[in-house]
Amino acid sequence: MSEANTIARPYVQAAFEAAQKQGNLKGWSDMMKDLSELMANEDVRAVVTSPRVKTSQIEELMLQLAGTLNKEQSNFIRILAQSGRLTVVPEIAQLFELLRAEAEKSAQVTVSSAFALNDEQQMKIAGALKARLGTEVKLSCTVDKALLGGIVIRMGDKVIDGSANTRLAELAYALA
Repeated sequence: MSEANTIARPYVQAAFEAAQKQGNLKGWSDMMKDLSELMANEDVRAVVTSPRVKTSQIEELMLQLAGTLNKEQSNFIRILAQSGRLTVVPEIAQLFELLRAEAEKSAQVTVSSAFALNDEQQMKIAGALKARLGTEVKLSCTVDKALLGGIVIRMGDKVIDGSANTRLAELAYALA
């Protein structure tokens, strides 16, 4: 994963700069999401990674599957195909979203809890995170019964673990 992120960074930076120049962060974000979904398809991935398929054929396939694109987006896909980097598109898309969120002063946050959170609890968590981060917060809540209690908050590579499992593990370590 770390190697893929290292490979993806220059492509992300180039795409982000192009998107900013065009004032089209959302359009590029949508394209990245679509490319990630394409690369998640086993058949597409098999064609893209096959040594028997010419690079020009891979380029044309990806451009056809991607749909309506502007010139810079088409060139971006061509460069990824020519350099054999289409397999790192999911990492490129993820890093692009982080840059976009930073530029738009927002953060995508995933909250896992043992039980479903009501609207009031979600608003309270979002408010506390907004105050702490200084950005708008978009919550995505999931239920994970394995947590037993508490919540786990994930913001990119940051994790705040307030789960009962972690507290029990800390207690067991302290007693050992």
